[in-house]
Amino acid sequence: MYELDESKYLYLFILIPLLVGLFLWNQLWKRKKQQEFGDLELVEKLSPEKSNFKPALKFIIVLFGLAMLILGLVNPKIGTKVEKVKREGIDIVFAIDISKSMLCEDIAPSRLEKSKQLVSQIINGLGSDRIGIIAYSGSAFPVLPITTDYNAAKMFLQGMNPGMISSQGSNLDEAIQLTEKYFEGSGNTSKLLVMVTDGEDHSERAQDAAAQARKKGIKIITIGVGTTNGGPIPIRNGNAVEYHKDKETGKTVITKLQPQALEAIAKNAKGGYINGANTKQVVDFMRKSLNNIQKTEFEATEMANFQSQFQWFLGIAFFLFLLDVFLLERKTKWVQKLNLFNEKK
Repeated sequence: MYELDESKYLYLFILIPLLVGLFLWNQLWKRKKQQEFGDLELVEKLSPEKSNFKPALKFIIVLFGLAMLILGLVNPKIGTKVEKVKREGIDIVFAIDISKSMLCEDIAPSRLEKSKQLVSQIINGLGSDRIGIIAYSGSAFPVLPITTDYNAAKMFLQGMNPGMISSQGSNLDEAIQLTEKYFEGSGNTSKLLVMVTDGEDHSERAQDAAAQARKKGIKIITIGVGTTNGGPIPIRNGNAVEYHKDKETGKTVITKLQPQALEAIAKNAKGGYINGANTKQVVDFMRKSLNNIQKTEFEATEMANFQSQFQWFLGIAFFLFLLDVFLLERKTKWVQKLNLFNEKK
């Protein structure tokens, strides 16, 4: 198991293909100038000690040295052992609506992207809670089981899109029922379902499902994403943008936030509702709500004792740069005697 301490430095690897291109251009330019000066064989005879192989070798050594230096800045860490640790927190499942109505851009950049931002910011504010992710539209789909790996959660979160589920709609009751399965085996740990949706196309069974969830000790918080004025659902085809139309009337469909439906679901599960337009308000609301939920101690298996490995990469980089300094561009005498490249005629 490993992790990258400063992954932002990986962008420096773009320097390597740029340097390779610059080196090849320089070699072609030198060869062109030599041809202008005179016959290439004659030019080589005028400088018998000059090696054609050494410049390329020195450049390759510098490239490897640069790659090792970048990896040293990234600082890979290796986990040396797995151990069970005691944590105190609650189990949280995020159920995210990925129906086509969530593509509406009445809230920037879109309802779905705003939902991802909200959940990501909520995760950043968590301490030692376990989390899971569910996607739903016409049906519910498990994305990530209950885990303490927040980085994995945010990675799966960014990949969510309407194409994950073929059936459309916003089947909130099925999402609630799937959440109940997520919490099986959680024991006495406090359980929270956070639903992020526009609340549209919900079935009448959603409120009943919320009441059933409350009986099983599951609290529900709903976050409404969108505006009550609503907007059309864009259909993008390259640079062209069309809007979803009703098959019967041919009119452009306007999708709207349904706060009343979401408030009713939250009320039936003794939770709360908040509009998701302001990220800071949502994060503050979630923090206060979590503080009012009883924390439970549980065991978690984690990779522990991560050790930095940057010193190995920096050591190799230093050796390669030092080797480049002492490696001269002229031919090495003992190699020249071996005539490996059939230079003697």
